[in-house]
Amino acid sequence: MLNKVRFSGAFAAAALAMAILSTPAHAEKRTLVLSAYPIAQPLFNKLVYAPFKEKCGCEIVVETGNNADRIAKLDARRNNPVVDLVLLSDFGMLEASRKGLVQPLDYSRLKNYGQIYPFARNPIGGNYAVGYTIYSVGLVYRTDKIKSLDSWKDLWSPAMKGRIALPDVSTTQGPLALQMADIAWGGKGGDFATGMKQILAVKNNVVTFTKNSAQLSSLFAQDEIWAAPVARFTWAQLMKTGMPLKWSIPAEGQAAGMNVMGIVAKAKNADLAYQLMDFWLSKEVQTALAMELVDSPVNTQVSLPKDKAEFNTYGGEHIASLKFVKPTDLLQHRSAWLEQWNKGISK
Repeated sequence: MLNKVRFSGAFAAAALAMAILSTPAHAEKRTLVLSAYPIAQPLFNKLVYAPFKEKCGCEIVVETGNNADRIAKLDARRNNPVVDLVLLSDFGMLEASRKGLVQPLDYSRLKNYGQIYPFARNPIGGNYAVGYTIYSVGLVYRTDKIKSLDSWKDLWSPAMKGRIALPDVSTTQGPLALQMADIAWGGKGGDFATGMKQILAVKNNVVTFTKNSAQLSSLFAQDEIWAAPVARFTWAQLMKTGMPLKWSIPAEGQAAGMNVMGIVAKAKNADLAYQLMDFWLSKEVQTALAMELVDSPVNTQVSLPKDKAEFNTYGGEHIASLKFVKPTDLLQHRSAWLEQWNKGISK
């Protein structure tokens, strides 16, 4: 019996020694690859990536670019994907899903899923995405020049001639403003034909069709325009112009856009992608991003002080006013919109 015990102990000791010898001194960390927009990456690193890396014990590599470029990269590497988690516009993710570039999600793996707005759950259908931030497009106007803007139709007033800017249809905000023009003027279809007709009819009243938020800030600051559709995430920057500006929620409501997350088909680190996705949707992370004016929250548990709420798409009245462009409509009609726009503006 004694010999048996001694043999077993010796065998265990030898096995342990072999295990130690065969184990690397430092196990290699796993790396999650994220595809995201380039904007505000230092703040995302501080508020999202760094705390998640500490939590998961992994590394994060971030690829950045616009929707089209990043979808093209996913397509080119579809057989051997590099990216695990991808952040796109809702219509960009719909395009990616139709190309088979992202996989259906198991929402039961997201413990914070029940805390987000219903419109952020399965926003493109097919269980391919979850919304992580939203933004509104309302009307901003000079209070020293205009008494009020109560309707999108007010932009067509003769008194506004030569004093407004509208977004170019090729921009992210372009189709959103096109939708609101369509709603205001009684349009019925997802092609926004009525809205297109109305905008092109007043093209000579428009100072310029803007292509970025910096351009819009300059127009207000230099007293070239008195009113314009404005995305909420640029509102804080506009306030820095020093002009007496006010945000209006028109009677027809506000246009709204959404950015979403999805997991790449055949992702090598899908489990980590789910973890980061859930972490991103948490009350704590969503609050931190909103407080730094990076992204407006979709988590309904987020509570913001008044000075921060003003610059986010946030609050009961604001959320209730949102009118989202259907991703299916945008993908179906955007080429035709560009063609109609270019032809109509050049006349």
